[in-house]
Amino acid sequence: MSRSLRGLQDWYETLSLESLALIGDFYTENARFKDPFNEVTQRDDIRHIFSKMFETLESPRFHFEETVCEGRKAFIIWHFDFGWRGKPMRIRGASHLRLNEDGRVEYHRDYWDAAEELYEKLPVLGWMLRQVKRKLEA
Repeated sequence: MSRSLRGLQDWYETLSLESLALIGDFYTENARFKDPFNEVTQRDDIRHIFSKMFETLESPRFHFEETVCEGRKAFIIWHFDFGWRGKPMRIRGASHLRLNEDGRVEYHRDYWDAAEELYEKLPVLGWMLRQVKRKLEA
């Protein structure tokens, strides 16, 4: 694993509202980011997404489980722990990254199932989704 990728993972694992100021060390100005809820093409927009995460969620924390690298490309399997309305939550997912020549992220796409990892855990919406799922599996 490259030193820049290890540095990025270390930054994410200790990410805080304060350390978010260092995003320029890890992302290019025109970095593209996409997840199930967002799609942006500027580092400042990525910073805004993470800033909102700290405003909305309780104690958000990323944990990396496995990293596969080839040249300037990486695929990382992770889980994300946080609290929401006093309830502990966990999302499991993966990220596809492309780094530029200086080792900063120019492309970041997160893959995770919003229905299974989030919506099904919410009381009313989760119950409805589980009912639909059962009917489809029958």
